[in-house]
Amino acid sequence: MNFDEIIRTNKQNIKNIIRMITKQDNEDIEQEVYIKLWKNSDKYEERGSLKSWVNTVTKNASKDYLKSAVVKNEQNCTADEEVLVNLRDRKKSPEDTLLTTERQKRIIDAVEKLKPKFKEVIMMCEIYGYTYEEASAKLNCPIGTIKSRIFNAKKELATVLCDLM
Repeated sequence: MNFDEIIRTNKQNIKNIIRMITKQDNEDIEQEVYIKLWKNSDKYEERGSLKSWVNTVTKNASKDYLKSAVVKNEQNCTADEEVLVNLRDRKKSPEDTLLTTERQKRIIDAVEKLKPKFKEVIMMCEIYGYTYEEASAKLNCPIGTIKSRIFNAKKELATVLCDLM
């Protein structure tokens, strides 16, 4: 098992999963995932795809991080007054919810209006987490074409959604 190849082909996917679960970019979790992959590479059995195994390790490491963050927060709160100070209103206001929903609709509409070949690569690489190589193989076209389509799609989206940035 070539560990460098595993990292190279799964790096963006690992980052996406961590961001999706923890709502932040976290290099510590990313490094922990690489360490776990390296330490457990001899235990990997080729029953499923390697990508599924990497995804599972990443999800578990991200969930472990969230659990430990909760535990740390609970340990820091010893008095009732401190608990009240540390409480945050986790509910969004109706205005925030409406703005978020409208923003999401605009982004979805902009992606839907892309040329089909641009939409296809944006969905594969940015939404579903495919690498350029995987998208290239799936669409049976050169990696350069994938990169070009991604670039042009992002350029179009940036123009249409410039007020959201």
